[in-house]
Amino acid sequence: MAPTVALAGNPNSGKTTLFNELTGSRQHVGNYPGVTVEKKEGTYVRDGFRLHIVDLPGTYSLTAYSLEEVVARDYLVEKKPEVVINIVDASNLERNLYLAIQFLEMGIPICIALNMIDVAKKRGIKVDVQKLSSLLGVPVTPTVARAGKGKKELMDSASQIAREHRQFTSLKISYGADIDPVLSEMENEIADRDFLTDTYQARWIALKYLEGDEQIISKGQKVDLDLSNRLREMVRKVSHHLLNTLDTYPEAMIADQRYGYIKSILKQGVIHHKYDRNRLYSSDRIDKVVTNRFLGPLIMLAVIAGLYHFTFTYSGLPVGWLENFFDWLGSTLSAALPEGMLKSLIVSGIIDGVGGVLGFVPLIMFMFFGIAILEDSGYLARVAFMLDRVFRIFGLHGSSVMAFIVSGGIAGGCAVPGVMATRTLKSPRERLATLLTVPFMNCGAKLPVFALLIATFFAKYEAAIMFLITLGAWAGALLVAKMLRVTVIKGAATPFVMELPPYRMPTFKGLAIHTWERTWQYIKKAGTVILGLSIVLWAMMTFPGLQDKKIQEFETLRQSEISRVPVAIADELKAAQEGAELSNPARNLKKRLQHIDAAEAEAGLRYSIAGRIGGALEGVSKWAGFDWRTNIALVGGFAAKEVVVSTLGTAYSLGEVDPEETGSLSETLARDPGWSPLLAVGLIVFTMFYSPCFVSVICISRESGSWKWGVFAMAFNTVLAFVLAVLIFQTGSAFGLLVK
Repeated sequence: MAPTVALAGNPNSGKTTLFNELTGSRQHVGNYPGVTVEKKEGTYVRDGFRLHIVDLPGTYSLTAYSLEEVVARDYLVEKKPEVVINIVDASNLERNLYLAIQFLEMGIPICIALNMIDVAKKRGIKVDVQKLSSLLGVPVTPTVARAGKGKKELMDSASQIAREHRQFTSLKISYGADIDPVLSEMENEIADRDFLTDTYQARWIALKYLEGDEQIISKGQKVDLDLSNRLREMVRKVSHHLLNTLDTYPEAMIADQRYGYIKSILKQGVIHHKYDRNRLYSSDRIDKVVTNRFLGPLIMLAVIAGLYHFTFTYSGLPVGWLENFFDWLGSTLSAALPEGMLKSLIVSGIIDGVGGVLGFVPLIMFMFFGIAILEDSGYLARVAFMLDRVFRIFGLHGSSVMAFIVSGGIAGGCAVPGVMATRTLKSPRERLATLLTVPFMNCGAKLPVFALLIATFFAKYEAAIMFLITLGAWAGALLVAKMLRVTVIKGAATPFVMELPPYRMPTFKGLAIHTWERTWQYIKKAGTVILGLSIVLWAMMTFPGLQDKKIQEFETLRQSEISRVPVAIADELKAAQEGAELSNPARNLKKRLQHIDAAEAEAGLRYSIAGRIGGALEGVSKWAGFDWRTNIALVGGFAAKEVVVSTLGTAYSLGEVDPEETGSLSETLARDPGWSPLLAVGLIVFTMFYSPCFVSVICISRESGSWKWGVFAMAFNTVLAFVLAVLIFQTGSAFGLLVK
């Protein structure tokens, strides 16, 4: 079995970049068991020696403040990787070494990647790598992860530690005269009683109790309640003493002493500054413009508009290719397969359903590529920083911004990780308000719906319309958040502190990996969830089928039309091959028969399970302009928003269509007299705001701790979306706006 190397480091330290550089295509993404935190694993091979690489969640410490920190710590303690590579930002050494010190206190075998050494050099920072390595007692390798520099030397050090199974002596730091005696006493009691020592070191357990680590305390309560309570009483006494004498707490004192230890190391000639430490660096100078109170928002809007222009301009051609391919595939199989259920399932259920979703893969890919550029360059963090000013007005926290962006705030995200991202919010009220509103963002599942309707009715203004949709989603989310914060989720706002990473030039390799990872998730969803739902919905739109009496009525109509023409004309049509040239009388007969076939298909669809549901809802949905077919698609969208497009494709292939005018779903909707730009606008708004997908609802329920909030999100969002769609349709109809 290949030795395991875990990558750990602060957010924005270049950890993921190094992971991509080491593993390339030999990586896969999943979730840690029992949680929704992303787990990235890959393989690194050098000279025939294989290493299993695990990219841990970014974390500033190993104290359980967030789920990511808990996951990272649990993995290190329980899985015990052979070596940990701690990625450290060389330009911000003091803060980044805090995590390394905690690794050393745990006795974890580590080597340090002194990353972004090029950035440090530009800032006039010189690091004596050998001295730092000697003082810490671990290998230190200067690296530039995005350029692959230092990778070989770093992995040589990691491989050597892994091969030798080198043991590291735990670092012991003095925490002062007030804490050290208590720490020693706690350590002895823990060791004597073997209290959690099968997993953790005694001294480290004592430190966690002093830091108030709820996870460790909870475990201790279950193992030995009496000892756990005694340890907590010791902590209470020393806390009281520190508060009265130094106006501080054990947790803060421990952090101060760790930073003091780091400073003592750096002062021993480890680090030299060529320039004034307070000088402005290039990132700071750029931020003076990019995050300016007045220019910043304008630049942000221009960047987002540029992203949409780039996406729709350059994705149009490959989207057209895929649409043509699925049209050809459907036509070919339709001609080759015999009439029957199998043909209907393959052509109408699978190709028209899944093909309608996969046709937008190029658009999704271009969108993800543009977002990856913004993310890897460091600009997205600036967006979050600037929007904090706005978010506070609406009762949200600045950290909510990243949850909104992850959910599709610029377009193309997913509400599920967006809901999970709310775990970084410490205020329960701000967290709840955020997780209830992130589903309003334009996730990747909604993009095919928007792309279809925009391409059909607003083809000349694609980028502009998508930009307006984005602004609408943000405005709706913020207004709803404000309403929630002044009604059912009252409470004061908490302050916002954020670290801005330096600007970096993205690498093509990193962009390609990020783009492909996200696009592949979309493709997998289309090939699994969407495929399954398409088949289920096809069945609902096919069965139980027309009654024999009704079928006979349509057959009588056909025979009536045939009897009205000379026998020679009927025989000509019957004998003609597909695509053969017909006489005018035969062509007219063919059209009349095709209209009867279409009417029969529509009647069958209306009589189906889905058709009956759609028809039952039409009494209400008509106020928004939605007919029974649209209702079927929107009901399917409760499971997954992509299904809206696939269901429309299936419904129009099974229902009333002109067989002489085949084409994409977009062309079909454009020809349909029941559709108009006004209806498209109403459907876009409804799709933006109505119920989150089923998976998101489950996540909201779990994260909020109650199913009532999941049900609330479904009911409230759908009612809100419907009211807005009705207002748009009725107002537009009254004034004759955007009507065909």
